[in-house]
Amino acid sequence: MTRLRTVLALGFLCLVGALVSGREVFYQLTYAIVVVLLLALFWAWTGVGWLRFSRQTRIRRAQVGRPLDERLAVRNTGRLPKLWLEVDDRSNLPGHHAGFVISNLAAGSDRGWTVRTTCQERGRFTLGPVVLTSGDPFGLYRVSRKIPATSTVVVYPAMVDLRMFPLPVGRLPGGDALRRRTHYITTNASGVRDYAPGDGLNRIHWPSTAKRDRMIVKEFELDPLSDVWIVVDMHRAVHHDAGVQEWRKQIQEIDNLPPWSRKPRRIELPPSTEEYAVTTAASIAQYFLRHDRALGLVAVGHRREVIQADRGERQLNKILETLAVLHAQGDFSLREVLAAEAMGLSRGTTLIIVSSSPDIRYAIAARHLDRSGLSVVAVLIDPQSFGGPHGIGEVAAQFTLAAIPNYVVRKGDLLEEVLGKAVALRRAV
Repeated sequence: MTRLRTVLALGFLCLVGALVSGREVFYQLTYAIVVVLLLALFWAWTGVGWLRFSRQTRIRRAQVGRPLDERLAVRNTGRLPKLWLEVDDRSNLPGHHAGFVISNLAAGSDRGWTVRTTCQERGRFTLGPVVLTSGDPFGLYRVSRKIPATSTVVVYPAMVDLRMFPLPVGRLPGGDALRRRTHYITTNASGVRDYAPGDGLNRIHWPSTAKRDRMIVKEFELDPLSDVWIVVDMHRAVHHDAGVQEWRKQIQEIDNLPPWSRKPRRIELPPSTEEYAVTTAASIAQYFLRHDRALGLVAVGHRREVIQADRGERQLNKILETLAVLHAQGDFSLREVLAAEAMGLSRGTTLIIVSSSPDIRYAIAARHLDRSGLSVVAVLIDPQSFGGPHGIGEVAAQFTLAAIPNYVVRKGDLLEEVLGKAVALRRAV
């Protein structure tokens, strides 16, 4: 811009000199400057025209701590070369630096590059838009063109592998089967039926098939192990931030270092009770679903989230999808959530509470639920270690007095170590 102002000033002085003196040299200089300005403007305008931009993301689901690969390409579809082209990617995915500067892009040629980003934060993010910027050889103009096309990527929360966690004990005596049909294969076969499209070959009951001369498959019922429900406390008043912005700046400084100077590091959670609670819930969900348990989720953030109990990898993806965008924006306390949601849980269900609330009233409510036939386990995120005014000690004491298994997680703790410790479980009644 400074260079353009200088050329315009020179052109204006030459024009004044031509009008005052009438000398031909000033007119020629004025004409030359006007031609250069028009030619430079045309060159800069064509620099962002006749271009085709594309971006390809292999997956639209990623996870904190894992890489996200993206392929970007620019093709010159015009007949004039592009001396230089700046690609400014305005994605809001933290740590995603897809910008690039291309020089000497010949007519009909293309240039592509791959960007690998290690996902740092969970959430739903937008890839794009992109702004293409070019200019003229004299550096007088910079012309930009915005490509508004965007795509969405969901980053799942981080998970840790748990060696163990207190499994709920079946309350049905003698190992009787629950009279509830399931499409999963269990140890409890309840009968046979005709084959239906989609049934696996391992479900075929060959003696019945040979006897009836048509395909017969076995039906199964759930085993006596109880369902597991995770309740995540997202009440805005009980969560605390111990410097997430500073943590982001540190991560950004590390990302700006040359690749050869970076040291490998373990997944580091943002210092907030919200992130610790979400990661805890995701890790516990992964543990139980890998052990083929039926698991559900309840959380009340900016809206009520309820995922009915089910099994398998698909259930884990549904839970992670919900946890990815879950934030502490709820207006209801955990005591109110337990009072509303626990009414629909059947006797023998295991209830895992994940909370950073120092209010002992929800601990008393959980004790009543435990006595009414539910098995309660508590994971307590200590808010005082995150800068909160109150600790979790009284709540933990309430659970301990009620013989309810509980874990206390503090800032900087390794979740796999804290949650992987054995606790004394009381006998099922």
